[in-house]
Amino acid sequence: HNFVERKKCRCRICQSKKYLRAAIFVGFVSMTASVLVPLADRSEELEAVAIINILRRAGCAVTVARVAASSDSLAVTCAREVTLQCDAQLEDALCTEYDLIVLPGGMPGAQTLGDAPRLIEKLRSQRDRGAWYGAICAAPAVALLPHELLPATATCHPSMHSKLADAGVAAAALASRVVVDSEAHCVTSQGAGTAIEFALKLVELIVDDATARRVAEAIVH
Repeated sequence: HNFVERKKCRCRICQSKKYLRAAIFVGFVSMTASVLVPLADRSEELEAVAIINILRRAGCAVTVARVAASSDSLAVTCAREVTLQCDAQLEDALCTEYDLIVLPGGMPGAQTLGDAPRLIEKLRSQRDRGAWYGAICAAPAVALLPHELLPATATCHPSMHSKLADAGVAAAALASRVVVDSEAHCVTSQGAGTAIEFALKLVELIVDDATARRVAEAIVH
């Protein structure tokens, strides 16, 4: 929404941001980075929870949005049958801009994210305005690459390295656990085993180094 639309809108996302702005104005809380994490059925829960948890530990305002054809529920059933409750439907969550949009992997959850036109449109806008976005595991290959959102320096799950190699991504980048393309403002990572490292790098980029170190120490990383 534009400013006038946000003032009128009664959705959970706009209302919560209105109260956050008021709290910032009177000094109750400090400014914080905003993050969108879209989830679909069969997304990888270990990656999703690591990303959400680490970013919230860092003080980020994380909105978890459900990507699905129907809007009858906010729950998603992840790749290993873990049910996660989202904050909003994707359509409601797209009413604002974010400092970071980050896609978990898992199949076919990552494919569902890549097949969501409004999400891809939002990611293109994120890239075009020079804001950070990221993806892990299968998501770089199946959600970013087909829409020309993957930079030349990137990685993904090893089972999909050939897709990125065919697109011209260098072998050195593919072998890395976490890859930051500073020019494209895109961060990618390999999978569940690199999810905490990935999330800490995101904190470093959108908050600061000290906060990333503090969170890493708190979780004994």
